[in-house]
Formats: sequence, C-alpha cells, structure tokens
Amino acid sequence: MTTEIPLQPPLDRTALVRDIRSVVVKLGTQVLSDASHQLDDAYVAQIARQVAALRATGVRVTIVSSGALGSGMAELGITRRPVDVPSLQAVAAVGQRRLMDSWAQAFSPLGLKVAQVLLTRDDIDHRQRFLNLRNALNAIHDLGAVPVLNENDTLSTDELVRISFGDNDILAALVCQSIRADALVLLSVVPGVLDENKERVPVIHDIADAQRLLQPGKSPLGRGGMNSKLEAARIVTGSGELLVVAHGRTDDVLLRIIRGEDVGTWFVPGRKSRSVGIGRWLRTARPRGWVVLDDGAIRAILTQGKSLLPAGIVRVEGSFGVGDVIDIRRGDGTSVARGLSNYSSDDVQRIMGKRTSDIRVSAPDAGYDEVVHRDNMSVEKQ
Repeated sequence: MTTEIPLQPPLDRTALVRDIRSVVVKLGTQVLSDASHQLDDAYVAQIARQVAALRATGVRVTIVSSGALGSGMAELGITRRPVDVPSLQAVAAVGQRRLMDSWAQAFSPLGLKVAQVLLTRDDIDHRQRFLNLRNALNAIHDLGAVPVLNENDTLSTDELVRISFGDNDILAALVCQSIRADALVLLSVVPGVLDENKERVPVIHDIADAQRLLQPGKSPLGRGGMNSKLEAARIVTGSGELLVVAHGRTDDVLLRIIRGEDVGTWFVPGRKSRSVGIGRWLRTARPRGWVVLDDGAIRAILTQGKSLLPAGIVRVEGSFGVGDVIDIRRGDGTSVARGLSNYSSDDVQRIMGKRTSDIRVSAPDAGYDEVVHRDNMSVEKQ
C-alpha cells in the first residue's frame, strides 16, 4: 500500500520569508561530519559564511549544533561510542571544546565572535529559565556575537542515554519558541521529507499528512528521524512560524531558503496569529501528568473559551503538583489543551466530577473554582 501526501496548494515562499528577521539553524551530526566521520571544519566555515551574509541583511541567526560526542571521540582517538554514562559525559566535555573551536575559527575571519550556550531539558521546562534563555540570547545578538547552542551532554545523563532531544531537533524547536524566531531550518543529509518513493515533498500544510509517511524504525532523516522532525514542526508551526527541512550540503542552502527558493520541505505555519506569553512556553514544557475530560468540558474549552472545571474531569493520570504543567485530553488520548494546574493530582482525584457548589461543601479548603484557568491555558489547534 502506497502512502502519499495529497497534492498541496501553490506556496508563495517569497511572502513567507519576506519579514524574517530571526532564524534558528540546526545542524545534525551527520551533516557536520566528513567522509571519515570527523568534524568537517571546511563545511562549518561554509555555514559561517552564510550566517555572516544573512546578518549583513539584518537577519539574526542562532545556531543549534550537534556533534559534541563525535568530536570528543575523534579528539581522544576513540572508535567506539562509550556505553557507561560517566565516559559519555567525559567524551562530550572534550567534544564541546573541539566543536566550539571549529565554530570560533570559522567566524573569526568574518569578524564575528561566538557564544557557547549549553542547555538541558530542565532549562526549557522551568518557566523562569525559559525566560532567562530568551534574555541571554537576545543580549548575545545585541553584542554582535553568534550564539551556538547544544545540549549539555556533560550533565544531561538522561539525554545521553535516551537522546530525548532527537539529535537536537526538538531542542532547536524549543529555542525557536524561546526567542520568538520567525523560522527554524533543520539541516540534515537528505533533501527534505521524503515520500515512499524517496521523492522530496516540497510543501506540507498539515503535519497529519506527513505522519502518514512514518514507518517502523528510523527514516532516512538521520538519528533524530522523521518523528523528531515532525514533532519540531508541530511545535514551531503551531505558534505561527515556518520550519524548513533541507540538505545541509546544498550550495548556499541558508541563503536560498531566506530568498524563498524551492529548497527542502517547507512546513507552513498553521495560523497567522503567533502564540505569545505563557501560551508559547506551555507549548514547549513537558506535562507532568494529564486529565481526561467528558464531551461537555471539551466543547466548553474549544468553542466557548471556558476554563477547566472539576465537573468535566473523568480521569487523572500521572503525579503533579500545584503549578505544574498538565495535558488536557479527550478519552482517546488526543490533546485538547495544556495548562497550569491549580491543584495537585491527588486533589484533582478528590474533586473531579463535582460541581463547584459541591466542592465548597466537601472540600472547603479548595482555593480555586477552576482546575486550570483559561488565562493559564494553551488550546491546541483543531
């Protein structure tokens, strides 16, 4: 059975890129490596030249660079990836220095300095750190330097073992959210998202169409695979920004994309209005648990702009506390919204299904009528 993406309407790429002033560029390990699997300094210099050219036109570029672990292995003469976490951390620490040396040397002839920023997932999940990241990156740009970000493999033991950022695809999407960039470009070693015939799909308007291409295991899109690319696209386009997946070795790939040329696969923003404030952060933070709603509560949230009341909750999953991010779901598990809970999971278990008047009688210590107030909620695009 053949899986194909339906014919897409014509795309005005020029209009999409006309107002781009800030872009996040992520480079995967494979595209950064030469034929001997070493960090390709000459290629890094090519990307630096393109970044400098974009900066000269007023476009800020934030780089998310993979390659620390591979660089460390090469630097230390290790041919096999370590299996124990302390060794992985140590190799990554050596590799981070080597990786930043390459970026610094590439930008130096262009008169540009680089700034290293290392992140863990906790930096994104914690709202204050999320805001601090935005402020720091903006300040780096204001100083005329180029931010180069990577996952902090020396400290992020979970990520070293499980690779939860998907070779930095998701990290790049979260950074794009943090600084409110206009576009995210994921540079890989294939021409874009491929259909079953290995043909490039030029445009994707609906991520659900692309998800039909998913096959068991990994796609030809590298270690992160298509799953991480589509998750990054969901995060970015859901807030009104553009995402492009392209082959990083295409001549002048960044310049051509920003000129609006037909390069790679373009994920079109899902709506014109861009998510702001707490809604933008809620789209990036990992939920600590979730609640399942009845049909009436779902309609109230989706069509009436209401808050989540205890009466509409039929099930609670996970363990969360007051102020934690929770997912709000239908019975089939699909997400309706995400928000900050006014109650712990134990307390929601205690008051779910009850009307506000009943809660006041049975739980007089309950401080809120709503489990999640509308002001602290981000509703998923339907």
